[in-house]
Amino acid sequence: MNQPAQSLATQSADRAPLRFGEFVALIAAMMALTALGIDSMLPALPAIGDSLDVASANHRQFVITAYLIGFAFAQLIYGPVSDRFGRRPVLGIALLSYVVTCAVAAISGSFVLLLVARAAMGAAAAGARVVTVALVRDCFAGRAMARVMSLAFMVFMAAPVLAPAFGQGILWAGGSWRMIFWGVGATAALVAAWFWLRMPETLSAEARQSLHPARIARDYAMVLRDRYAVGYTLAAAFLSGGLFGFIGSVQQIMADVFHRPELLTLVFAAVASTMALGSFLNSRIVMHLGTRRISHSALAGLIVIAGIHLLVAQWGFESLWSFAILQALMMACFGLATSNFSAMAMEKMGAIAGTASSLQGFVTTLGGALIGAAIGQNFDGTTVPLYAGFLAMGVLAFIVVAIAERGRLFRPS
Repeated sequence: MNQPAQSLATQSADRAPLRFGEFVALIAAMMALTALGIDSMLPALPAIGDSLDVASANHRQFVITAYLIGFAFAQLIYGPVSDRFGRRPVLGIALLSYVVTCAVAAISGSFVLLLVARAAMGAAAAGARVVTVALVRDCFAGRAMARVMSLAFMVFMAAPVLAPAFGQGILWAGGSWRMIFWGVGATAALVAAWFWLRMPETLSAEARQSLHPARIARDYAMVLRDRYAVGYTLAAAFLSGGLFGFIGSVQQIMADVFHRPELLTLVFAAVASTMALGSFLNSRIVMHLGTRRISHSALAGLIVIAGIHLLVAQWGFESLWSFAILQALMMACFGLATSNFSAMAMEKMGAIAGTASSLQGFVTTLGGALIGAAIGQNFDGTTVPLYAGFLAMGVLAFIVVAIAERGRLFRPS
């Protein structure tokens, strides 16, 4: 029987501190809070703009960007702090803060205050991202970690599938966009209670690190000296840029390009589902084929599909069907690639998992947010900017992966 309040003084490699199914589900639920805080907002962007007098449709995307920027910078804090004080107290405080900032967003009376609340909300959500990855790394490594992350990602993908429908359902029922924030906060409170009652500490007392600036700088230097950590972190940042560009502009694409805003939740769910399927497939084959062979092949597939989609858009053949099908195929490749990128970036970081996860998360999220904002702000009434961005980011990701692997791509590992 688990004793959740007790620290695991020693933790065997590749072993969960809870029943494996519950462990994966709880990890996925904490990860899902990030997606829930983003994707449930998408149907409400026009209503938020109208309510808070946001003149430019493209500026509504800042509701997403502010969240991501707060999410990025806060990750630099959570890693070292969780390496010092343990995963459990730090993650508990982060989850509670997420609930509070949701409430602040819900009562915001101006667009500026909403953006500040969204940045704070993202900063709280960062704890779930950083500490959760470090927590998994405390318990698993290598292919086993990639399998756990894939299974968690598969469950976590229920959030982007269901979150827009959750937001849209509130609006259709006559509720305000503010009710969406209250609903997200209530969900976060339930996840926080589950975590606190069930998850024990995974970082043993003897593995704790000091918060001395010299130690943190040394650990960051260790991450930056590892070519796999740098290469796969940058690759994840480039691909995340394409994803965030899609998330930021998909509501306008459905409304202005295809004139079917009512189909946003359905199309978004279909696209997000293929990411989950890609992660599930990865969890079934990664132990046999290896992280490199799978992720390199998936990245190559993403580049090919992005190139095809760009040509379709440029030649004027884009339709709702081509958009949904090609984007879904590309997101399946995204899921296969990024599930493994995370594990490979953390491969040699077991001793400093929290700090390494925070630095890698900062680079991935901030880089992805800025790239995604640039793609989204170039929306011109077509899908060309989005797929030009996806193609460029895919090629850049492939280049940095090739450099990290010194040209030895598609090999088993």
